[in-house]
Amino acid sequence: MPDYVQDVLDLIEFANGPVTSTWGARRATAGHPESFHLRYICVGNEDAQTDAFRERFQMIYQTVKAKYPEVTIVGTVGPDPSGEDYDAGWKFATQQHLAMVDEHSYKTPEWFLQNLHRYDSYSRDRSQVYLGEYAAFDTDRHSTLRSALAEAAYMTGLERNGDIVRMSSYAPLLSKIGHSGWEPDLIHFTNTQVFLSINYYVQQMFSSNSGGTYLDSKAGDTLDKDSVAFSAVTDSASGDLILKLVNYGDAVRQVGFTLPESCKNRIKVSETVLTGDPNAFNDYGSAPKIAPVQTTVPAERHLRYAAPANSLTVLRFLL
Repeated sequence: MPDYVQDVLDLIEFANGPVTSTWGARRATAGHPESFHLRYICVGNEDAQTDAFRERFQMIYQTVKAKYPEVTIVGTVGPDPSGEDYDAGWKFATQQHLAMVDEHSYKTPEWFLQNLHRYDSYSRDRSQVYLGEYAAFDTDRHSTLRSALAEAAYMTGLERNGDIVRMSSYAPLLSKIGHSGWEPDLIHFTNTQVFLSINYYVQQMFSSNSGGTYLDSKAGDTLDKDSVAFSAVTDSASGDLILKLVNYGDAVRQVGFTLPESCKNRIKVSETVLTGDPNAFNDYGSAPKIAPVQTTVPAERHLRYAAPANSLTVLRFLL
């Protein structure tokens, strides 16, 4: 273990150390003299919460924290969002006063829809969350529109709880066709082509419209009961107001919005919609069956929007 702990220290020095340090010099020799500004390092991944794990975790944690206090060490709470390792992992993280833990959730679309408010009740006095791996797997583990919309609805809850869920990342990300060890995956590829799942487009629509400030809205609580999930954010750089609306039901939903007074001078809205057959999935080897469609429509402060059945809509009110 002392040798392994030293490997971790060398890794951090390679990423962040000055060029005058041993491993910083090697980074510079490799063509990257500037620091990589490593901010987080996760110790463990879906580990069983045993005495041996806890002992070894503390050896790494205490040494890294002492030498690199600016690097956040992320703990692990097992492979599932509940169960023995999850409970024991959270207990250990709380005892150690860890700044962040890594949660994983591989579940059915139904589970994600049933847990839209999962993080609303998380204590703000304990570790923050990195949702490091998650995916909704549908029948035959296809990346269907149904699974993608369940993830989108869940992600509105991540945005709503951005003070506790600091980061999230879909997994697995890449899979080579004919050599996959796990389904579903976000992006499939061959030696010459790339094929994007419907779930990829959900991630793209959210990441391109993430915003910097979440706007509190009472609409979310009532909409969830009508197969609709909702999120409102503002883009810190542009000042744009961004509404995300997920209709995971099989019927069109009429949703009304009254924008803040500050938005009365918005003159147009960028509308991006992802919709179609909930059972559909993008075949690997052919053009996508379902992909986002973007249009621009006039802005209205009092907006009545018909959310298509089985859809994710992003409305971006432009200055």
